[in-house]
Amino acid sequence: MLDFFVAGGWGMYPTLLAGLGLLATSFQYARRPEQRYVPLMTALGLFTMIAGGLGFVTGIMACLRGAAEMEAALNPTLLAFGVQEALHNIVLALLLSMGAALLASVGAWRLSREARGGPVTA
Repeated sequence: MLDFFVAGGWGMYPTLLAGLGLLATSFQYARRPEQRYVPLMTALGLFTMIAGGLGFVTGIMACLRGAAEMEAALNPTLLAFGVQEALHNIVLALLLSMGAALLASVGAWRLSREARGGPVTA
């Protein structure tokens, strides 16, 4: 897992930071589904995906710059490896967002149970 994180480069840090904030907020929403958490979850979700996208784009740029300097463009295996490393940012953003969406779904389910007047269990 550490190799996965290190291979993604500097873009993994803001993605992880935003994603952990998103997970924490989504966890709070799952525990107590209050409207005040929704704007923060939305903003942190957007921030997580933008940070992952920025890390991917800068990783692709570094890969192409390195390929141009080393004439590695003639070797598609090296380019594929560079793109694969850049995609680590997107994978991290998607994993964190997916976990947060699951937690937010629990909160939404609890909120719908309260609205129907039924007991909230879970």
